[in-house]
Amino acid sequence: MGIRRTLTKQALEVSRKAMETLVADEERARTLAAALGSMQRGKQALDRSQEELMHTLHFATRSDFKAVGKALSGLKRRLRELDEKLGRLAGE
Repeated sequence: MGIRRTLTKQALEVSRKAMETLVADEERARTLAAALGSMQRGKQALDRSQEELMHTLHFATRSDFKAVGKALSGLKRRLRELDEKLGRLAGE
């Protein structure tokens, strides 16, 4: 086994033991879950605020790029379909 794989295995074992220790106590596990939930809600609020600010400043956001990417994919697919139809018509 290579050193990288050995180190990865050891790191995973240490993190597994640490998580077991953290969630062994039910009260601590609830506190940890509440903290994680709070962090997720905070990140969502931050993401929404960031997107609002980006739109206000007329900058494209990640969701804008994703939407444009989906639209371009659809256009490429439609272009291929039309190209195939034209090829069949030209072959007749």
